[in-house]
Amino acid sequence: MSSSRRFLWLLAVLALVAGLAWYFWPTEKAPEVVTAAVERSDIEDSVTALGTLEPLNYVDVGTQVSGQLEVLHVEEGHQVEEGQLLAEIDDTIYLAKVEATEAQLENLQAQLADREATRTLARLQAERQRNLIKLDATSQEAVEQADASLRSATAQIAALKAQIRQLESQLKEARADLSYTRIYAPMSGTVVDQLANQGQTLNANQTAPIIVQIADLSTMTVRTQVSEADITQLKVDMPVWFTTLGQPDVRREGVLRQILPTPEIVNNVVLFNALFDVPNPDGKLLPQMSAQVFFVKAAADNVLTIPVSALQPVQQRPGAGAGKRYTVQVLENGQPQHRVITVGTMTRVSAEVLEGLAEGDEVVISGGTSAPSTAERGQRRPRF
Repeated sequence: MSSSRRFLWLLAVLALVAGLAWYFWPTEKAPEVVTAAVERSDIEDSVTALGTLEPLNYVDVGTQVSGQLEVLHVEEGHQVEEGQLLAEIDDTIYLAKVEATEAQLENLQAQLADREATRTLARLQAERQRNLIKLDATSQEAVEQADASLRSATAQIAALKAQIRQLESQLKEARADLSYTRIYAPMSGTVVDQLANQGQTLNANQTAPIIVQIADLSTMTVRTQVSEADITQLKVDMPVWFTTLGQPDVRREGVLRQILPTPEIVNNVVLFNALFDVPNPDGKLLPQMSAQVFFVKAAADNVLTIPVSALQPVQQRPGAGAGKRYTVQVLENGQPQHRVITVGTMTRVSAEVLEGLAEGDEVVISGGTSAPSTAERGQRRPRF
């Protein structure tokens, strides 16, 4: 066999081997198409944060006088009414001050009566001397001395009256201090904290010692700490709801009342306090409870929804109105087909469908590229 024929034969064998290898070589499988059905559900776009419950109305009940806490009539958890006696401080010193001041006041009032009698006598003598001087029956010196005695008696009376007013003021203060030894509830509510014990000596010279704290638990405030990244999304009067650790399935709703302008810095994180109130008729919300809070930016009930992963952005048309336009792939006759839809409320997981899809449609969320057909694969095979 000539060399040229051997070369042709070898070339044919190589071509046959190459063809068989191409035909039987495993090809890359087309990605599996994963779909999700368009279904009806509720959707909510919200900002989440952690909060702490506290009473809307509360008061720290303290004492304005120092002394031993002689009797404490209440303890934590007690229900009290406005005006109810809560505690008594030893009043021995304050009662003694009142009695001593009253005695001093009585002494001055007696002196005043004596001076008024003296002034009356001085007035009569002055009038008598004036009448006698008209008859040349007395001297001018006697008249002047009588007038001076009248003026002196009048001045002494004025001084005593001033002392009496001063002492009356001291008596009023002493009686007030005495009244402060009995401490009454300034409001109706629940004793939520007790900071002093019976028999304890309280010093009110610098600060007013707190004995108990009373709170109205019928309405609670949720103090929520919101990060600086989310605080701009909050607006006063926006709806808000929360759950507690003890009742994770109970949703309690409210309205954002206030955003405090001064932040708190915790571990170098800037947090702003957002406050809202919630009724507590069953009394199950207690101070210092933790709350998982959701500030609702947008929400829709019983609407068509699809996973956000199915959306592909498209260029928005100017003046398109409500909603945003996206492209999705919809299974039609088993094949993914592109379709432009309009969505409304969106979260990180779901999107509300306003236009372009019907309930039950299947949208592609992954693997939307179709596998090549047999004809296409055959076209790529070498011919020999």
